[in-house]
Amino acid sequence: MSSDGNNLIFVSIAAYRDPQLVPTVEDCIAKARHPERLRFGICWQHSPGEDTLPYRQDECFRILAIDWRDSRGACWARSEVMKLWRGEEWFLQVDSHCRFAPDWDVELIAESKQTGSYKPILSTYASPFTPGGEEILAEGPLQMAFQGFTDEGIPHMKPVAIPDWRNLREPLRARFLSAGFLFTQSRFVAEVGYDPEIYFLGEEAAMTLRAFTSGYDLFHPHKTIVWHDYGRPAAAKHWGDHTEGNSVRRQWHELDLHSKSKVRRLITGQPVDTYGLGSKRSLEEYEAYAGISLKLRKVQDYTVRCEEPPNPEAAPDWTGEIFTWMVRITLDRATLPIGAFEDPSFWYVGIRDEGGAEVYRQDIPQSQLAVLPASERTVVLVCEFDSGTIPASWVVWPVSESLGWLAKLEGRLADGDYTIITEDAV
Repeated sequence: MSSDGNNLIFVSIAAYRDPQLVPTVEDCIAKARHPERLRFGICWQHSPGEDTLPYRQDECFRILAIDWRDSRGACWARSEVMKLWRGEEWFLQVDSHCRFAPDWDVELIAESKQTGSYKPILSTYASPFTPGGEEILAEGPLQMAFQGFTDEGIPHMKPVAIPDWRNLREPLRARFLSAGFLFTQSRFVAEVGYDPEIYFLGEEAAMTLRAFTSGYDLFHPHKTIVWHDYGRPAAAKHWGDHTEGNSVRRQWHELDLHSKSKVRRLITGQPVDTYGLGSKRSLEEYEAYAGISLKLRKVQDYTVRCEEPPNPEAAPDWTGEIFTWMVRITLDRATLPIGAFEDPSFWYVGIRDEGGAEVYRQDIPQSQLAVLPASERTVVLVCEFDSGTIPASWVVWPVSESLGWLAKLEGRLADGDYTIITEDAV
């Protein structure tokens, strides 16, 4: 089935036991300039007794109701939703805990046309908000920056503010796409589709490569159009439910293990049985565009700084100029703000180059902070990362559960605080 220029938008939502589903749909409709052009496809994964979802009789809604115990994860649910598409011209994929800017529908279509691309994708990590009585929507759009590689070699990303966004007049080119906010032409459904075998980690890396090699151009919107609830501490999670103690078809770790193996084969150019790379561009073309070597697990500094792609042409042996650094940050416990140890949420740790650009970031979780020696006067944090520039300074910024962001600590690195790790030292 193909779209026919009908101006309709197919809104894809995969909802897993999420009480924010209805508020998300209501806000989506209320903020659209043309709500009559919206068609919703929803994979509603819920408990059998939760048969309270409205819209069941509304012809603008196609709802696939699933017992949560039969769910196989977010990508599987997104794949199921795509089967509900009926030829709408545009495709929007969002999570079930989002809010929308006024006239979001015409804004997205206008930005898509601004790109000048034949096959554009608008996508990013949506700006944060917290549901409640008076919902505060954070100002300023975000872009997706490379953060690191997992042990399996899968790239993962972090949100970064778009500099000087108020003066921008068109979307920025992007290296990655986000699963929680993706807008494109609906041909994407047939040409790329969604792999139901991907579980969670690696979803965005796999979709990025499959879309790019299928001829799609990636962009970040230059204004905030969608907000996302990132907190959700009490929300039901698929990996929390699909365990040995519950009556489920497959446990989450089984799905995750198979998924990571498939993503690893995909990003290294090995053949996969289904939902492989496209035929319009090569994997090597993406690596040159994004400044990433997926096989060697290296990235260019231009990429680390989140400069707009495509990356400048690099020498064929550029990976040889990227070194593995070990940095030690020594803190006097007495200088840490109250709350850093008493009720920590996490500590942000950043390493910057001489120009102030972040070359490494780590969020140390509460579980790791709890094992730091309480009797020691000093706290030593060890950071290991790849970079082509010499690390120059550090930032440690604790976050308290009760007080939020605490005082920021910063310092310069001395010669003895960092070293290059060679293969002989491993």
